[in-house]
Amino acid sequence: MHPRNVWQAMSGPGFLLSAWPWRAVAHLVTGAVAGAVTLVGIVAATTVAGVLAVVVVGLPLLVLTVLAGIPVAHLERYRLRVVDRDPAPDRHRRPAVPGLWPWLTTRLRERATWRELGHALLFAGLLWPVDAVVVTAALAAPLSMAATPLLMATVGGGEEAKVLKTWTVTTWPAASGVALLGLLLLALGGYALGLAAGARAELTRVLIAPRDGDLGARVVELTRSRVRLVDAFESERRRIERDLHDGAQQRLVALTMALGLARLDAPPGPLADQLAKAHGEAGRALEELRELIHGIHPKVLADYGLAAAVADAADRSAVPVDVTLELAGRLPQAVEAAAYFVVREALANVGRHSGADRAEVTGGHLDGRLFLEVRDDGRGGADAGAGSGLTGLADRVSVLDGRLSLSSPPGGPTLLRVEIPCEWTERFA
Repeated sequence: MHPRNVWQAMSGPGFLLSAWPWRAVAHLVTGAVAGAVTLVGIVAATTVAGVLAVVVVGLPLLVLTVLAGIPVAHLERYRLRVVDRDPAPDRHRRPAVPGLWPWLTTRLRERATWRELGHALLFAGLLWPVDAVVVTAALAAPLSMAATPLLMATVGGGEEAKVLKTWTVTTWPAASGVALLGLLLLALGGYALGLAAGARAELTRVLIAPRDGDLGARVVELTRSRVRLVDAFESERRRIERDLHDGAQQRLVALTMALGLARLDAPPGPLADQLAKAHGEAGRALEELRELIHGIHPKVLADYGLAAAVADAADRSAVPVDVTLELAGRLPQAVEAAAYFVVREALANVGRHSGADRAEVTGGHLDGRLFLEVRDDGRGGADAGAGSGLTGLADRVSVLDGRLSLSSPPGGPTLLRVEIPCEWTERFA
């Protein structure tokens, strides 16, 4: 398996004979050059902008200086590839609409822009001199020492040679010893260059493309995709309800009426009996279809909102239900649908399992949150995970950043509470 970065390469054999030391040198040398250029550019732009600020012309230059981190970070992402093969993604968002002004306002509001500006200032003021010092100490100095015999034979006329412009050697054994020491330091310098390049690459990644930021972006996108799926699911439910209501239900109504009229016209006998039976079956099919439509997405919820839909569910409950739900407007469709189906499932469980004599639904909207409570006076002992149907609803509520909790001690009472953060989409007059 090939190493993906310089640190992994250093942990294996053959590092000094591989291309990784040279990749480290390339990364540090280009960093020193790019940092020096960045320093000159920032200083020049800031100086010119400060001088011209009195005539307003310098203000755009100041804005450009703030954005200087963007091209520097773009270059750094390419340089990272030299010593780290893992991609460094661009954290900038695409503007909602094209144009210079939307692009500029988007960039100035982004955290990534200011992180990249901080990186550019650090790069220009501190990091590039460090790169230059490391390359000089770990590569240039050992190479100069290793070349001592050659310098003594050429420049020194075979009599003497300067070592690092500090010490003088006058004998060949001393020159050879210095050369051997230089080769040893060169080998150690290869590892030092790898460490320095790896540290520089990791620091750059932390500043402009943190790995946990990628995970955070994925989590955000996953959450958004789940919300989009919920919205699409609700839209599809409403479409199915509408198609059944306007299509199949109307046809069944027409069929029931036609069979009823045929019964009136048919003389007593086997034919009349068959028509009566068919009329009864059509009526029952119509009732079942209406219940199915109501279960898919009740029209009262779409037309009149959550409070009316909860009141309707309470009227249909097998157990008497008191409803106290104070809502001053309409909430997002996904929120209303999730809250309604939680209440409906809870009331269905009350009727089937609790043995309660009475239930109560209360709730309202406070501090940007919808809260609902379903309470009954039954035997308790309810378990949300024991096939009650509430587990799927809890997942659905969690997609909306909401929370569903159940308290049902043996002997009762049972209390189901749901909270969903949301804002009004429409206020009642």
